[in-house]
Amino acid sequence: MIEIDQLPAPSSRRPIKDWREEDRPREKMLAQGVERLSNAELLAILIGSGTKKKSAVALMQDIMEACDNKIVLFSRLSIQELMRFNGIGQAKALTLKAAGELGRRRSAEDVAHNLTPLRSSSEVYNYMHPVCRDLACECSWVLLLNNNGRLLRRAEISRGGRTETVVDVRLVMKEAILGEATCIVLVHNHPSGNCRPSNADKMLTQATKSAATTLNITLLDHIIVADGGYFSFKDENLL
Repeated sequence: MIEIDQLPAPSSRRPIKDWREEDRPREKMLAQGVERLSNAELLAILIGSGTKKKSAVALMQDIMEACDNKIVLFSRLSIQELMRFNGIGQAKALTLKAAGELGRRRSAEDVAHNLTPLRSSSEVYNYMHPVCRDLACECSWVLLLNNNGRLLRRAEISRGGRTETVVDVRLVMKEAILGEATCIVLVHNHPSGNCRPSNADKMLTQATKSAATTLNITLLDHIIVADGGYFSFKDENLL
């Protein structure tokens, strides 16, 4: 009879129930702590089970490999893209997306909790990057500020496709008036990673500045956020 400690190291392809107890993700977490688990093992705990041919860990290893083993790329997979992997149905895809959204909100909440007045483009970028970084579509927000640069509220004003979104300047002004803001900052993301403004971005900036001036509201900046960088209309003297 084979003793437990004589069993071979687990192959991620074998069912988890055949692994040594200390190598199973849940048991490993309890015994060694959550920080000792790999990304695939953590994700395997979320989905609970794999397929007849693959363990949950092996399944998540395959998905992570398809994302170059980068969490940031994994988090951008849509529900439909996750479901293309054999063994990931709608329920598991929803669980994975929900976990990713909680992580994104945690990052944004941490930044907001320690928020200083948004007086520079870099401060706006540091605040908005956790909000934008995992989005596969282009979205736009208006940041409502008081005279001291303190954030009153963030309002999403549009959500579009992978390359563009349409912003209604009237909606921007409505949010500013209802939020009793004296200053505003426009922000939108470029999922492509290229933070240079388009002609439409430049036109939107000027139209918003004109409308804000009429209402005695100051447009402080329009910032385009991309992974690893940003573009500030104010810094580039385009306001």
